[in-house]
Amino acid sequence: MLLKGKVALITGAGRGIGLTTAKRFCEEGATVYVNGRSAEQINKIVLDLQAEGFDARGLVFDVANADEVKDAFRLLIKQTKTLDILVNNAGILDDALIGMVTVEQIKRTFEINTFSTLYTSQYAARLMGRNKSGSIINISSIIGTNGNTGQAVYGGSKAAVIGITKSLAKELALSNIRVNAVAPGFIKTDMAFSIPEDKFKERMDSIAMARIGEPADIANTAVYLASDLSSYVTGQIIGVDGGMLI
Repeated sequence: MLLKGKVALITGAGRGIGLTTAKRFCEEGATVYVNGRSAEQINKIVLDLQAEGFDARGLVFDVANADEVKDAFRLLIKQTKTLDILVNNAGILDDALIGMVTVEQIKRTFEINTFSTLYTSQYAARLMGRNKSGSIINISSIIGTNGNTGQAVYGGSKAAVIGITKSLAKELALSNIRVNAVAPGFIKTDMAFSIPEDKFKERMDSIAMARIGEPADIANTAVYLASDLSSYVTGQIIGVDGGMLI
């Protein structure tokens, strides 16, 4: 087991990539804190994972709320006193052409996709620093690396995550805390199927491997970055996109 004895926190783990990553980390032996905003949803996920024999626990808070993040980490410290892995996965997609973008869209997208990464990383770094060891994994996007029409706000929020990743990697390296990002392409999630049919086909046609990505493709990359297999890897942005072109 690649993550045996490790404690991990995964934000936005109520579905899609986050949920799949939580399951994979559990399979690799980690104690996994599953985050989301809905207590009912997170409790059900935790019970299901525990029924499979995994050490899963719930941590309900809104990643965009700095006070809630602070309180959640206080609780985490009381329960475990340690944290080995943080996966900043929580995110939203709210597309609009620049002429139609609202101030509220901009604020909410950056609060969830970008500010939350700073909030959680700040407390995680303090915890990881105690043991001079840790891995922070930020989920960015191919839109953050390449941009796309109608996605200036989303792309900007995910590009900022890349800047945060590279800066924290330099800052935390002396504490042996590694910081990397995964930039998914077109992945089979509710978000992917929310777009119009013609856009869906357009995205599919742009993938060299001719298939949509699975959440497991991202989760497996996260397992690598969380484990000792990547002990000398930091400040990297790993594209998991099947050769997608934008």
